[in-house]
Amino acid sequence: MTTNNSVNGTATTEVLNSPFLKVLIKQIRGQDSYGVYRSWSDELILKPFIVTKQKKREISVEGEVDPITQARIMAFFRAVAAGIEQETGLISQVVVDLSHEGFGWALVFSGRLLLAVKTLRDAHRFGFDSVEKLAEEGENYVKKGLDLAKRFPEVGKI
Repeated sequence: MTTNNSVNGTATTEVLNSPFLKVLIKQIRGQDSYGVYRSWSDELILKPFIVTKQKKREISVEGEVDPITQARIMAFFRAVAAGIEQETGLISQVVVDLSHEGFGWALVFSGRLLLAVKTLRDAHRFGFDSVEKLAEEGENYVKKGLDLAKRFPEVGKI
């Protein structure tokens, strides 16, 4: 694995070894029924998640959210659910509901317990400034979900 990330300069190997990023990469490769990502590096798989502020300004919010962006959103929250599931053993599910205008919700739940909730606005522009921000945001969602799952385990098991 190289330490050069062509998206935003450099990404250290330490960041790419983030538990959340490992789960995210597994989620993306797991959904790859044609084996396209089999030979791709981890950095290349994460590249579409990196959307700089400049690039966000260039993305139009008119029209439908494209299926590739929807898949990225779903992969991100599936990785959050998988991270929580690994730690707690609670089966976690993801629901993403987007309007045609790019507004909606992403929910991660287990049983009757909401583990993570994200209001989506301008979903056309979903992405993070850097690999570090992607890892940090994902790990924060997992951490908060774990806290809830540990505080209310009986609700998550139902």
